[in-house]
Amino acid sequence: MIITHHGGEFFKVSFGDTTLAFNPISKNSKLKQTRFGADIAFITSEHPDFTGVDQVSHGEKEPFVIRGPGEYEVREIVIKGYQTTSEYGGKEVINTAYLVTFEKMFLLFLGALSTKELPKGLQEALDKIDILFVPIGGDGVLIPQKAYELAVSIEPKMIVPMHHTDIGIPNALQLFLKEEGSASDNHKPISKLTLKNKDLEDKQNEIVVFSS
Repeated sequence: MIITHHGGEFFKVSFGDTTLAFNPISKNSKLKQTRFGADIAFITSEHPDFTGVDQVSHGEKEPFVIRGPGEYEVREIVIKGYQTTSEYGGKEVINTAYLVTFEKMFLLFLGALSTKELPKGLQEALDKIDILFVPIGGDGVLIPQKAYELAVSIEPKMIVPMHHTDIGIPNALQLFLKEEGSASDNHKPISKLTLKNKDLEDKQNEIVVFSS
């Protein structure tokens, strides 16, 4: 599996010949757009920063779009969407947290979550999260301190803080890492993360910082 970050909350996750796109940035966003072909596009909230389905429709790939709560199975990937809330954009709206299972890996993408309170169904699935994507930038999503509290309470093997480059409050990443008791110098940003299941075996709450 290869994970890359493309600004905001936009992540590309590839494995085999399958590509997932999470919260792709749309042409109507002020954020920088990136274009590639995806098989599945996940939209957590109806905001231009997250709804760029056209940006991940490229070449022969036209993504299956998931944009709300429910249960889905696409290309042997099991997906559960849980309704939460976001205040990103200045008003309370529906945000969907996605639990995605493939190749015996469990990814939890929280999107533009603004509260630490998770729905009961999702809480019951939190004992097996491999990689957690958590927003930390404030300004309508979780502030760094509350984001850290939620992340470590879930106890994933890896934590990917997001919503701190291009958008969010200044120094959000530094504040998030301060909660861990470490400085940003101890977490050198990476451009991509390549993982196999065995790479996660002995990890817990390990923070991975992506460059924008």
